[in-house]
Amino acid sequence: MPIKMKELPETERPYEKLEQYGEKTLTNAELLAIIIKTGTKEETAVGLAQQILKLNNGQQDNLNFLRDVTVQEFMKIKGIGKVKAIQLKAVCELAIRMNAVTNYREKQILKPKDIAEILIEKMRFEKQEILKVAMLDNKNKLIKIKDIAVGGGNFVTATIKSVLNEAVKIEAPKIILIHNHPSGDPKPSNQDIE
Repeated sequence: MPIKMKELPETERPYEKLEQYGEKTLTNAELLAIIIKTGTKEETAVGLAQQILKLNNGQQDNLNFLRDVTVQEFMKIKGIGKVKAIQLKAVCELAIRMNAVTNYREKQILKPKDIAEILIEKMRFEKQEILKVAMLDNKNKLIKIKDIAVGGGNFVTATIKSVLNEAVKIEAPKIILIHNHPSGDPKPSNQDIE
């Protein structure tokens, strides 16, 4: 018969441990257990969290895989119902949004790294290639970023009209084209160069 959370010493319970020692002292499983809240008759919330972490083939330190786990995949774990699965997906999305740069307007773009810092967190885990256009004023200050096209896993196409349309509308004198490579290989393809 598994040990219940109430039977654990207070220093071992995730809620109490966080309150007493801070969130940095908790393991990934303990942090997930707080989100999950409750276990089942057979498994504690920490045990359920450990099962979730096993979905990443034993790499329990890298939590990025959670972004790709679907609600249905979470629900395959006995004790993770629809509500808990949705809570987990919501936390994943919050993490993505917390890392995204939100106040980019009026930021001056002096080198490629400047625009990369703004968009990398937003585009890093995309499964499809996305083409964006960044529009700048005469002093290289960012006016707007707009999605132009969404492609497949290894391609994206766009017309000159779709690229320039928004920039012409807002009379942006400068643009930068940006797109991701879901494969992780940053080397431009022949189509990128064209």
